[in-house]
Amino acid sequence: MSEPPRQRDAERTRAEILDVATTEFADRGYAGARVDEIAAKTSTTKRMIYYYFGGKEQLYVAVLERSYSRIRDLEQKLDVEHLDPVEAIRALAGLTFDHHEAHPDFIRLVSIENIHRAEHVARSERLSNLNTRALDVLGRILARGREAGVFRDDVEALDVHQVISGFCIYRTANRYTWRALFGRDMLDPALRDQQRRMLGDLVVAYLTAR
Repeated sequence: MSEPPRQRDAERTRAEILDVATTEFADRGYAGARVDEIAAKTSTTKRMIYYYFGGKEQLYVAVLERSYSRIRDLEQKLDVEHLDPVEAIRALAGLTFDHHEAHPDFIRLVSIENIHRAEHVARSERLSNLNTRALDVLGRILARGREAGVFRDDVEALDVHQVISGFCIYRTANRYTWRALFGRDMLDPALRDQQRRMLGDLVVAYLTAR
């Protein structure tokens, strides 16, 4: 049975608000974003935004939750079980590389939330649950690699997640300062394939080092 029109309209409106709010918070930060401005750029009103989300802080948390859920959903859909452990870890690293490059708003939101010392992330139970899923995927790959005698046994999933995330976030978050200081655009398409391979090589080299 299809969803009733009113429910579909509500979901469409909520998604539109989140789309606009994502851009506003990413561009202006939590303090600089204005609910009035978000309402003006959508087909709804400030009153409806408060109806759907409760307030500016709740809207910001909803933006963070949706942004994180997208990368977590992609990780869950990655069919790593049919790949050997080395190819699986390369696939996961490549997926993160592709996602972070394609979603600079996500990187800016993460940077902004770190400025606020993760006070909003810490209040979201959903985010805590979401991000354990990333470690579950990594943990399964590492376990298979250890069982096959390919990966070292003194590495935790969180360590690998840090290495992959650090590489992928840095090249997007620091794109402009890097270009100003070194004359290189880290998102230059001519460098993309080499950098994507380099990430996979780095992670595999670490996991297979004896």
